[in-house]
Amino acid sequence: MTVVPVRLFGDPILRSRADEVVDFDRELRNLVADLGDTMHEQGGVGLAAPQIGVALRVFAYDVHGTSGHLVNPKFEVIGDDEQLGPEGCLSIPELRADCLRAMRVVARGFDMHGEPVTIDGDGLLARCIQHEIDHLDGVLFLDRLDPAARREAMRQIRSSDWFGAEPPVVKANPYGLHGTGR
Repeated sequence: MTVVPVRLFGDPILRSRADEVVDFDRELRNLVADLGDTMHEQGGVGLAAPQIGVALRVFAYDVHGTSGHLVNPKFEVIGDDEQLGPEGCLSIPELRADCLRAMRVVARGFDMHGEPVTIDGDGLLARCIQHEIDHLDGVLFLDRLDPAARREAMRQIRSSDWFGAEPPVVKANPYGLHGTGR
């Protein structure tokens, strides 16, 4: 089991768009394993590669027994139904806030071997897919809160014990130069 430190709010990688995966190799399989191990150890339902310091478009998920990963994911909203409910993030510890999301989405991407994958998700799985793909685009769930909720969330973050902590030191990126496998 390889558990990797989760990057916290304020780390610039969380605000950058991740790169497309071009090499479906051993490094990618190791990344997927690290995402799953870290997500489970931290008690999350999803974890995107930028959250562990790797700027690649990959995320892992485990929602009510439905688990897996997506590489280079895209999603489309199905229907007009929305859900307003509590959302949290491993990169913003101890904070939860009601966030509006689509109720149902279909996500498409690839597995770690380059095989096509489609996930039809509703409820929490749809929320997870949208949240993790947001991470890959440098968007945090805080950005989706209404102004009053965002102000309150920022107040809580500024008063937290972890805010302002130095990001974890990464001595070597095991996933290749700049996380691209090249």
